[in-house]
Amino acid sequence: MIDKKLLQLPGIKKILGLLAGSAVLQAIFIIGQAFGLALTITHLWNGAKLERQVAWMALFFISFALRHLMTYLRERVLEEYAYQQAKTLRSQLLQKIFRLGPQVVQKQGTGSLVTTTLDGINQVEEYLHLILPKMLNMMIIPWILLVAVFVLDWKSGVVLLVVFPLIIIFMIILGYAAQSKADKQYKSFQLLSNHFIDSLRGIDTLKFFGISKQYSKSIFTTSERFRKATMSTLKVAILSTFALDFFTTLSVAVVAVLLGLRLINETIFLFPALTVLILAPEYFLPIRDFSSDYHATLDGKNAMDDVQQILDLEETQDEVLDLATWSADSQLAVHLTHHYEEKLGAAVDFNVKGYQKIGVIGMSGSGKSTLINLLSGFLRPDESQIQLDNQPLKAFDQPKWQEQLIYIPQNPYIFQRSVRENIAFYHPDASEEEILQAVAVTGLTELLAELPEGLETILGEGARTLSGGQAQRIALARAFLDQERKILLFDEPTAHLDIETEVELKERMLPLMENRLVFFATHRLHWLAEMDYLLVMDHGQLVEQGTLEELKQKNGAFTKLSQALRGEKE
Repeated sequence: MIDKKLLQLPGIKKILGLLAGSAVLQAIFIIGQAFGLALTITHLWNGAKLERQVAWMALFFISFALRHLMTYLRERVLEEYAYQQAKTLRSQLLQKIFRLGPQVVQKQGTGSLVTTTLDGINQVEEYLHLILPKMLNMMIIPWILLVAVFVLDWKSGVVLLVVFPLIIIFMIILGYAAQSKADKQYKSFQLLSNHFIDSLRGIDTLKFFGISKQYSKSIFTTSERFRKATMSTLKVAILSTFALDFFTTLSVAVVAVLLGLRLINETIFLFPALTVLILAPEYFLPIRDFSSDYHATLDGKNAMDDVQQILDLEETQDEVLDLATWSADSQLAVHLTHHYEEKLGAAVDFNVKGYQKIGVIGMSGSGKSTLINLLSGFLRPDESQIQLDNQPLKAFDQPKWQEQLIYIPQNPYIFQRSVRENIAFYHPDASEEEILQAVAVTGLTELLAELPEGLETILGEGARTLSGGQAQRIALARAFLDQERKILLFDEPTAHLDIETEVELKERMLPLMENRLVFFATHRLHWLAEMDYLLVMDHGQLVEQGTLEELKQKNGAFTKLSQALRGEKE
């Protein structure tokens, strides 16, 4: 059950040493309990006075107290260790996801990745907290107690020795069944997570097309599949726990009956018989404790495997280059190709100089977002010939390039922080005067007046929610506040807005594009007149490029695309 990866955790050897020492001491205290209790009862049975049993009673109570003190101290140390390891693991996972970019999110699924990062890490923490002490207790305590039983009565020791491996074999058989069920349950949970997140994202579209109720049946089917997988897993877990309890209780009963018969026949004294009878349940207790939490450890093991798979994903690291800051004289030559598995994601070849507004236009699925993700460094191209001011690059995931970017997607992320912190995302040291100026320029003054605490009002989940237009204004305010970053990437920022809101936002966005290099992905034709240069995408390929007038004169792919887009709006 112990994953080999656990043995690679920092500080694990020290923790295992402490747990092993704790298990040895616990076994000694258990034996002390049994001896103190058995001697007290035996002496009283033989007619001795109660006041003369104080020493043996003290042995019992001191051993009992020390045993539970040891358990308490072990839990404190292990809880802190598990928490720190889970914290470190979550940090490593988030950093890995950040370095890999959107590609790993698309591959793993948003819901699955969120579940792994939040619930999965919590399950790993519980896994560490449960598996380490229970495994070491099961490996150490029974054998020390068995030695004590053999010293007292070798016949009872033989019975316990024979029964223990049989229970282990039985537990292994049921364990494989439980693991198979737990694997299916975990996969169902990941599928449900992805399905649920996708449904929430697309709820407006589903309602618009009138199929939200129909789609709810799909969610119900997925959740029912998870429920059945969970119930199936619980059945096996409960069955294994019941079977283990039954056989351990039966084994103790067998030992008790044999001791009773020998006491009647006067072939054993009361003290060793009573001590063995007290130690027998303790002998089976570690394996029973392990079995009771077996399902939780399986969940944690599956979660840890998922986390480790992401951490083990290969990431290509190039030499970190000292790139120049983009200016009016800068030049960029881009020739790259990117595939999603076997499907072409983007294949482009273009040159850019200085401050320009580059429109990236195409139908949905044409490769616009892929190109923006490549330019931002979120994706790495399969093949590339990139030159920035005659300096060759393999990809755009260079820190000096990304530090110059402002990225505004279709749905800007609003952090669960104050309005001030959300606006000052790129420029955290901005003064209140600068923030208020950004608020005024982007049309947020009216919204700010409605908020009960002004700039200190908390936004995001569980707090004040924003409309799509308001969220875009927050994103524009971020861009306005940071005048140092000279490269703007827009990934269809107005795709989900109504035309009135879009026209109003357009007036706010155009001044932000001055004296900057802008890549603006859109399928809205009214933006094209504002662009200095256009890239026309179709099925992942750059099929035409040029100014608006040049593309109109060619009467080629751009003309066909324009006609198709106008036809969609009619």
